[in-house]
Amino acid sequence: MKWNIVEDEQPQQLKLSVESRSEQLKSHVHDEQLWGSPFSHGLYPCVKPTAKYKGSQGFDHYLTVRSNGGLNQMRTGISDMVGVAHIMNATLVIPQLDKRSFWQDSSVFSDIFDELHFIESLKGDVRIVKELPKNLEGAPRARKHFTSWSSVGYYEEMKRLWNDYQVVHVAKSDSRLANNNLPLDIQKLRCRALYQALQFSPPIESLGKKLVKRLRSRGERYIALHLRYEKDMLSFTGCTYGLTDAESEELRIMRENTKHWKVKNINSTEQRIEGFCPLTPKEVGIFLQALGFPPSTLIYIAAGDIYGGNTHLSELSSRFSNLVFKESLATPEELKAFTNHASQWAALDYIISVESDVFAPSYSGNMARAVEGHRRFLGHRRTISPDRKGLVEIFDKLETGELEEGPSLSNLVQRMHKNRQGAPRKRHGSLPGIKGRARFRTEEAFYENPYPECICGSKKEREIT
Repeated sequence: MKWNIVEDEQPQQLKLSVESRSEQLKSHVHDEQLWGSPFSHGLYPCVKPTAKYKGSQGFDHYLTVRSNGGLNQMRTGISDMVGVAHIMNATLVIPQLDKRSFWQDSSVFSDIFDELHFIESLKGDVRIVKELPKNLEGAPRARKHFTSWSSVGYYEEMKRLWNDYQVVHVAKSDSRLANNNLPLDIQKLRCRALYQALQFSPPIESLGKKLVKRLRSRGERYIALHLRYEKDMLSFTGCTYGLTDAESEELRIMRENTKHWKVKNINSTEQRIEGFCPLTPKEVGIFLQALGFPPSTLIYIAAGDIYGGNTHLSELSSRFSNLVFKESLATPEELKAFTNHASQWAALDYIISVESDVFAPSYSGNMARAVEGHRRFLGHRRTISPDRKGLVEIFDKLETGELEEGPSLSNLVQRMHKNRQGAPRKRHGSLPGIKGRARFRTEEAFYENPYPECICGSKKEREIT
């Protein structure tokens, strides 16, 4: 039997149902575009060593390390040193953490990381001890500043140091290994070290998970916004757009007085035009709104003290009122142990950022790169990386009235960021035309995107980590 249905003869109720379903579908599509789901595409973390892999013993040779930088610079540096210890067949002594950086954090390794877990989880790879044996404490040691982005061949050559020393002290830990062209097993070891072995200490892990749970109770989904608008970052980059003359001068004096910041005279306008400046709170607000996030969106601010306080932050909160900070999520008693310990404070932000539905950094610093890489490793969770250079052109047109906020602006921003949301892709190599060791500086960092070495596509290689 053949049925002929004439549209005008459909019951009104059916028409409304179809229209309602259509609106629901549109809403669902829009929702997916905003929040999305992991771009896994059948990809899985895979960090198990190959059949040819052998762990190092290194009972007679010891590497001592002074990590440098903030939390994430130290984390990735420590993971590099695990790889270096393996290549040089050395025992790694638990690294000393940086106490001389801008943050002046007095934390030791066990304050931030689960020391026992770090030692035990890597015992099949590298021997790790808490301290040098007593008989070697006063022994002469080679003090080395290993060359940045070095290959296995370089460290094989460094083994000659064992002919004269039992202890080698490494002055810096960051970027000691190349991003690319290393043996697969060394790359997988770096991932095992960073994503599995280098867990935060139990107090940090416990509070971090509690804060994530509390965020979820306020709303099913949230954005973690790494708002890099702190005094040190603005001073270091020389970015003063939107600041008063007095604020700009304060930052200039700070840069002038910070000895280890080599560049003193910076053209703020040129920095901004080239996309080298963090987005301001106002610019972040325009950006997120143009992407389609509604004013009620729950946004966790992963950052230190915002420069200028509410004066500048209000330019974001006027667009998104549902801003949340650690201080409003946790009790003063819960935060007391972490106060005046910048790296422990940053570790809480890291946990909350990795677990967020969307991560959006206003600047591509060490934390932004580390969180993006971790989120890629865990299933390519959505990470929106602002095209700062392209956005500056848009923001300037808004200022001059050439553009207005609305559908045309949203369409422009959304098209610009269609392929900047954390979908799977291989790591970028160096920029064309750059020769010598300078090209390594332009490569995408291994820890920013550990694909393909630590992320596999074959179901046979699937691992539960």
